[in-house]
Amino acid sequence: MSIEYIKKNNLLLFECISGSKAYGIDTPESDTDIRGVFYLPKDKLYGLTYTQQIEDEKNDKVYYEIGRFVELLLKNNPNMLELLATPEDCILYRNNIMDNLTVDMFLSKLCKNTFAGYAISQIKKARGLNKKILNPMDKERKNILDFCYVLNDNGGSVSLNTWLSNYGYKQEDCGLSSINNMKDIYDLYYYKDKFRGIMSCPDANEVALSSIPKWITPDNRLYFNKDGYSAYCKEYKEYWEWVDKRSEVRFNNTMSHGKRYDAKNMCHTIRLLQQSKEILSNGNLIVRVPNREELLSIRRGDAEYDDLVSRAKTMIEEIDILYEKCTLQETPDVEFIERVLVEMRNQLYN
Repeated sequence: MSIEYIKKNNLLLFECISGSKAYGIDTPESDTDIRGVFYLPKDKLYGLTYTQQIEDEKNDKVYYEIGRFVELLLKNNPNMLELLATPEDCILYRNNIMDNLTVDMFLSKLCKNTFAGYAISQIKKARGLNKKILNPMDKERKNILDFCYVLNDNGGSVSLNTWLSNYGYKQEDCGLSSINNMKDIYDLYYYKDKFRGIMSCPDANEVALSSIPKWITPDNRLYFNKDGYSAYCKEYKEYWEWVDKRSEVRFNNTMSHGKRYDAKNMCHTIRLLQQSKEILSNGNLIVRVPNREELLSIRRGDAEYDDLVSRAKTMIEEIDILYEKCTLQETPDVEFIERVLVEMRNQLYN
């Protein structure tokens, strides 16, 4: 099933512009994000395959089946609630049957954890991005040898690569044998054209062990920092996946303002916390922000990263207080909303 199939077969119920353009904090470089709601034909709904959502390759266009849409609304998912409260000038199509679903039916105290909780996750994400920006990784991947150490003549340790270089040895001519009850520590032997080497290939995850003749004595002892190597491999993979997938426009903006943090990410963090405060204070969900210039200033990187994190922490404390005084329903009325959904489907199929 595709977006084209939905539209061709008149299954579309709702379609709108979402994201920065709906919030009113878009820039000339902003993409146009499209979100929508559709319903499945009866045979596909009752069949073996239930299609929850459909998206294009870039995830710029995402459409949710009405059942999945309502399920997420019941959880007070911020993105779904914002779709339901989309500003009129961003609505591209709306079937009248969508009038059966209103924001008031779903807004509840769950918003504290969904809106503010999502904002907190964005702060953590910003910190992670900040780490990647401040600590770029070399494209050339390290290998096992870079995490191995041997004893030196003074009773201390030296990197394996240094030891090999000092003696003119090659790792391919080295052999390792394990030592009982000593994790990641091995007897190290050197004999040309005799052993398997310390690593079988540059991408190996384990050291290679060799069959050692009894008449050969060890040349040294080797320690393999296996945990450090595993952590490095994970970080290397995450970093270069991030490089491959990152928006160059967004990254260049991050670098250009000189603060070296993801300003767009922090802009949306503050926006989400402000939304959360408004919901818990007045029971209103406002998608089009009233403080466009303030948020655009954050997005440009005018603020200091630590100041924004401190501000977010203060807002979270205020949200905790507002939550205790909030008069919103604890959770949405699931039984009532389920009946509404069933009636909507009945109307659509009849």
